[in-house]
Amino acid sequence: MSTLASALRPAPALDALPVINLEELGDGEQHTPAHSRLARIAREIGFFYLEGHGIAPDQIARLEAAARQFFALPPAAKQQIAMAQTRHFRGYTGVGGEITRLQPDLREQIDFGEELPAVPPGPDTPQWWGLQGPNQWPTAQPELQADILLWLDTTRAVAQRLLKAFLIALEQPASALNQLVAPPHNNRLKIIHYPGQASGQSDQGVGPHKDGGLLTLLLQDQVGGLQVQTAQGWLDVPPRNNAFVINIGEMLELATNGYLRANVHRVRSPGAGISRYSIAYFFSPSLHAHEVPLLQLPPHLASQARGPESDPLNPLFSHIGTNALKGRVRSHLDVAQRFYPQQYAEHQAALASLDPAQTAAAQAYAY
Repeated sequence: MSTLASALRPAPALDALPVINLEELGDGEQHTPAHSRLARIAREIGFFYLEGHGIAPDQIARLEAAARQFFALPPAAKQQIAMAQTRHFRGYTGVGGEITRLQPDLREQIDFGEELPAVPPGPDTPQWWGLQGPNQWPTAQPELQADILLWLDTTRAVAQRLLKAFLIALEQPASALNQLVAPPHNNRLKIIHYPGQASGQSDQGVGPHKDGGLLTLLLQDQVGGLQVQTAQGWLDVPPRNNAFVINIGEMLELATNGYLRANVHRVRSPGAGISRYSIAYFFSPSLHAHEVPLLQLPPHLASQARGPESDPLNPLFSHIGTNALKGRVRSHLDVAQRFYPQQYAEHQAALASLDPAQTAAAQAYAY
């Protein structure tokens, strides 16, 4: 069978996500069978478990405990770092405060980013520079800052190793995307609490979506709820102790012309009286890189590239800042309305132009 014919065959049905061991991919630049397996898995499903990442279980446990401690704080202590008071999209968001597929997500969360100075706004400064800036830190939990900054550094190193492995898997120079992820970094961290929901109510912990960066590294607790969309329907992604769940982001899909796949996923809320916690790290292009480059894949891989997909409600741009700000605006309307009125108005106008069939399709967001 030809390479192209093989590419057009439907992917085999999955009953569980595959597992990749980062140690097996090594730190060198030699292409191995482990790299071929990585490329195949990423193309077919775009999701897998990552083990052998080298992060100590004690560090994971410490951050998980810190997350539970924060969400147990009184509401006023959490609202002290409310995201709505900063243009940098950093801080606390209460249940229902983030929107996915036109519906509120039933989760509370804290968003952090790389700790960097703000870029002063001005008439000649693009609005998307507002994404860079300092974090907000809760005074009721001062030790959280050190834990978060350490986690950003530690997880960035894992993501960089994994990105290098992807490039080798695609027969690219290991340094091919160095400029795209060079400092100053633009990576984000989201610590999330999904409170239990009573039967018969909405169970949208987070609605169906793709992630917008390069790679997402997710830690989840022992309460399930994450699902990834496959050709056969929604596949449960149960917890795996001290393993990351990895998924491809839209920017890596764009850079590979769709050879690597950013897949749709969602989280269903736990039942009444149960809480779910997760920690999501989003490895993203630097705002200073401006544009996502298109990798020149070898012919036998390029023939299998399907082109990047684009959600009509969330069109995909190769310009990094424009794409990143667009994603933040549509998810956090209160921040957008206060600090980005032009982008907020454009988003509202786009929603108003949808007919009922388009709105229903947008909410379903299925292949």
